[in-house]
Amino acid sequence: MTTMQEDLDFTIERAKAQEPIGSPCTDVCKLDPETGLCLGCFRSREEIKTFRSMDDATKLDLFDELLARRAAKEQTKG
Repeated sequence: MTTMQEDLDFTIERAKAQEPIGSPCTDVCKLDPETGLCLGCFRSREEIKTFRSMDDATKLDLFDELLARRAAKEQTKG
């Protein structure tokens, strides 16, 4: 069994290797009612909706943001 951290790391690395850049989806697809972010990939509903229309540079920036969001969540868990 993999952890949420390993899943997101894997999907982001896989997405970066694709042409065009692929989705960071981890197949969790459930929004946290408190944050509004996906529990798997940490994207907002709006980011999920508009992801396909983003250019590659924007997607890469978003990947960094997703990792930062996950790190912040892990810190609050203690």
